[in-house]
Amino acid sequence: MLRVKCEEGKIQITYIREEMDLFDKNNRFNIANLITFGNIAAGLIAIHFIVHGDFFTAIILAWIAGALDIADGKVARKYNLSTEFGIQVDSYADFISFVVMPSFLLYYAITGESSGSEQFILGLVFIFYIISGLRRLIEFNIEVEVGEAAKYFVGVPTPLGAILLWILYLLYSYHLIGNSYVIGGLALVIAWSLNSTLKIRHP
Repeated sequence: MLRVKCEEGKIQITYIREEMDLFDKNNRFNIANLITFGNIAAGLIAIHFIVHGDFFTAIILAWIAGALDIADGKVARKYNLSTEFGIQVDSYADFISFVVMPSFLLYYAITGESSGSEQFILGLVFIFYIISGLRRLIEFNIEVEVGEAAKYFVGVPTPLGAILLWILYLLYSYHLIGNSYVIGGLALVIAWSLNSTLKIRHP
């Protein structure tokens, strides 16, 4: 931080070094937010590997992102680090890691040998899923209060939605469901559930 001091017509500028307090809720880089940033990084790197066909590495990063998502909330509540900024960053992390990334994974998995028209139709399905996930996160941010956790989620939360897409990926990968349109239809059902009135108990 720079401190400017004016004495007798002279301006003195002093650089003051401040130590970063990882447990200061007003610090944008406190420990809870750093964990959330790690979640975002894992999701973005996973998308990179998905685009390049390395689904295995992407899935490992997805599970890391999931673990970080659980950790940041617990740390924030334990050390009273919950802030409006943290809520917004957490929702952005959820959007990247639990909406965009699993959509990319499933889309790339089921369209690897598809025709152009099939890719286009399924692409629209996952665009709808991503928009539905974004809508859910925005609605959640409007209603949530800092530091409070509801007993129930109304609608399927995005991390659970990501797990459901992961299950669809396994069903397709192990040829239990071989039709990509069936997978796309089930993805639409999950997209609907994100903003439904279903009640899911908070863990």
